[in-house]
Amino acid sequence: MLNVFTLANGRLYQEEIESLADLEKFKPIWVDLDDATAAETQWVKAYYGLSIPDDVMAEDIEESARFYEEENGELHIRSDFLIADEDDPHTARVAFVLNRGSGSERSHGVLFSIHQEDVPVLRLLRLRARRMPGLIEDAKDVLLMLFDADAEYSADTLEEINDELDNVSKTVLAAEVTDDTAGQVLAAIARSEDMSGRIRRNVMDTRKGVSFMMRTRLLSAEQFEDARQILRDLDSLDSHAAFLFEKINFLMDATVGFININQNKIIKIFSVASVCLLPPTLVASLYGMNFRFIPELQWEYGYAFALSLMVASAVIPMLYFRKRGWLK
Repeated sequence: MLNVFTLANGRLYQEEIESLADLEKFKPIWVDLDDATAAETQWVKAYYGLSIPDDVMAEDIEESARFYEEENGELHIRSDFLIADEDDPHTARVAFVLNRGSGSERSHGVLFSIHQEDVPVLRLLRLRARRMPGLIEDAKDVLLMLFDADAEYSADTLEEINDELDNVSKTVLAAEVTDDTAGQVLAAIARSEDMSGRIRRNVMDTRKGVSFMMRTRLLSAEQFEDARQILRDLDSLDSHAAFLFEKINFLMDATVGFININQNKIIKIFSVASVCLLPPTLVASLYGMNFRFIPELQWEYGYAFALSLMVASAVIPMLYFRKRGWLK
């Protein structure tokens, strides 16, 4: 899908492109190639004179090759954006090309974004730019606002993780934790830890993109200050993510502690049972070894006496353990 975004009266308007001729109708500041076909990509290359590397979507590209400036003035930024899907959280690679062109009107100040799946941050920016006039003035603003929206999206996801951990805390600290409950809690903690790690990686990647834009010296004074504010927001996200990691570790330790307590209760039952059953076993052994023939032939009440002694030898330790509180 190929979409172009034009700026009119301070608002961002989206137009879907279905042919090369459609590109001639608009003067966009943002061209979005969302899982574009080979033909759509060729239209953009031909009309705007854009150079798109063959490995633009490569995941294993070197860090130094993700942020660079071409000799013709094109800025290339490849950044990963978080997709906080509950079933499959992951990051999506988005390649940006800020084409300043060689002076021609149609290729000056256009941002190109290439990605293979829908990214929530891009939807968020489109919605915000339509509702908030004056938010974007040029292509560099689009890129900066994308990074700002990414920081906000990460912050919202951290808040959701915090809410989930609060529910986990209530489960762990306000009720008896059974093995089934502990399993559910550990699964929830593992999901939160995985998402927190992805957010921290996403924040680090966003910080690199913003820092690269600041080093290019292409930003105006106002845009440079906006970039610094984005970096400050990212720093605050790092602090909050670190707090959540500490909370996750605490809940993990508490849950594992309750699991150990439950296991110790089971071991205690076997220990008490073995201690209580040892005296009756000893009585039965001694009783059976001290008669030459069948006990009833020599003593009429032999079995009754032995059984009574076995019961008494088992009950007395139980009463002692109960008095000491070891059976609770």
